[in-house]
Amino acid sequence: MTSDAPTHVFDVDQENFEAEVLQASLTTPILIDFWATWCGPCKTLGPLLEKLATAFNGAFRLAKVDVDKNQQLAGMFGVRSIPTVILVKDGQIVDGFAGALPEGQLREFLQRHVQPREGATEEAELAPAETADAAIARLRAEIAAEPDRAELKLDLALALMKAGQADAAEAELTSLPANLATDARAVRLRSQLDLARALQGAPSLGELQQRVQADAADWPARDLLGVRLLLEGDAAAGLEQFLAILEKARDWNEGQAKKRLLAAFATLDDAELVGKYRRRMASLLF
Repeated sequence: MTSDAPTHVFDVDQENFEAEVLQASLTTPILIDFWATWCGPCKTLGPLLEKLATAFNGAFRLAKVDVDKNQQLAGMFGVRSIPTVILVKDGQIVDGFAGALPEGQLREFLQRHVQPREGATEEAELAPAETADAAIARLRAEIAAEPDRAELKLDLALALMKAGQADAAEAELTSLPANLATDARAVRLRSQLDLARALQGAPSLGELQQRVQADAADWPARDLLGVRLLLEGDAAAGLEQFLAILEKARDWNEGQAKKRLLAAFATLDDAELVGKYRRRMASLLF
């Protein structure tokens, strides 16, 4: 971090972590940037994150962690490669990613969780998202130039899934080295693929809705309806279908409703929504 960096960008170490990150996140989201002086991608990502912290006018604060000086902190968060970025809200990890994302994707990531404060610059308000096809082309070019950067393959797998290319995404996911196979984003993608596979050859959304209206206990139709709603963007409605099965037929198909809920939780970015439905699931199970 440069010496003239604004107050919403600060350095973190073991001594001030509890107060400046965990406690502070109860009032303002904290974005943690795990970096090192020798890390090339960090030199690209760091300035972009600082720029966006300024652009968002304090809607989040950026905590910089030099992993060489703070190995214990890096270990506590399971950091396996750098740069790694983790967002903490209300004392909890809510999202994160590894690798150096382009500015458009960074803005998109941030706006899923925080909104620019009054007085934010136009850069924060306008967030031109990179299209999935453009991301795929960019990542393939980056992989060709730097084939040893395995984290780019995970980025490519995510972009392929976003473009609806599930088979290609799965192939990239399967080829990841062991240290990235357990990355939070890889786990999320694996859950998305499991859900997408369930829809192969499945009836349309309208047909499934008609079947459930005709017979509320048509569990196969309700299950597929939940998956369709979830993957087509109506997460709450999809989760409601799984809860309905759990309430009336929790053992149907070897407890599939519970498995669907857990897989869905792993794919969703909305921590508040996930927390709400986790509590409802728990109330039915215990």
